[in-house]
Amino acid sequence: MTARVVSPEAVPLELETASIGSRSLALLIDWVVQAALLAGLLVAVAAAQSSVHGPGWAAVTIAVFLVFAVVWGYPVAMETLWRGRTLGKAALGLRVVTKEGGQVRFRHAAVRAALGLVDFALTSGAAAVVSVLATRDNQRLGDLAAGTVVLRERTGLRAPEPADFAVPAGLEAYAASLDLSGLTAQDYGLVRAFLLRAPSLPGAVRSELAEQVADPVVGRLRPAPPPGIAAETFLACVAAVYQQRQSRAGGGATAPG
Repeated sequence: MTARVVSPEAVPLELETASIGSRSLALLIDWVVQAALLAGLLVAVAAAQSSVHGPGWAAVTIAVFLVFAVVWGYPVAMETLWRGRTLGKAALGLRVVTKEGGQVRFRHAAVRAALGLVDFALTSGAAAVVSVLATRDNQRLGDLAAGTVVLRERTGLRAPEPADFAVPAGLEAYAASLDLSGLTAQDYGLVRAFLLRAPSLPGAVRSELAEQVADPVVGRLRPAPPPGIAAETFLACVAAVYQQRQSRAGGGATAPG
């Protein structure tokens, strides 16, 4: 199934969502990791308690904190720091993103983890299954509350390939003068998605969609594009310059290439 990720400019992008099966297996892997981690920590606390003969309430307090840190903190930390992935999701080629296709932040991961209490603990997973089956984008309650979707980064069809954009001929001087400080990673992601999708679009649709994507981008950049430049050519120039400057800065774009 595909998810229609809609940009702030109302441009729909079709992305493949994760199935219940792959999500369940990823969750099982994460639960095994969490159980092993928690067991090891609790054993260490018990050993420390017996060796120092500390008060029992201190050991209980530490144990409760560790349970919270592992059950809630593990998915929050992993998804925040690892661009929407946990060990289980990485193993299955899954990733959490926002409905706009952007990288999840702490607040998204925290809401997803908090609603996991309802999705999994209180309803034994029934709420999550019903919600995934009932929503177009396969979202559990935590996804609905956080505004996120779980996507497949890999499929059995073909491996994703990095995309390199070149400055269109004749626009080298303009590219060198471009100020991209107003361009966000999300903006670049939208431009990149269009440029990769454009060759498969009919001519009229391709031109109209290029205008829709380019219109808000033009307002964020300086200087304005030269008169008469096609929207798609302008977007190719923006993508090429963004890639080049990210590469020189040692940073990465929101998606490979």
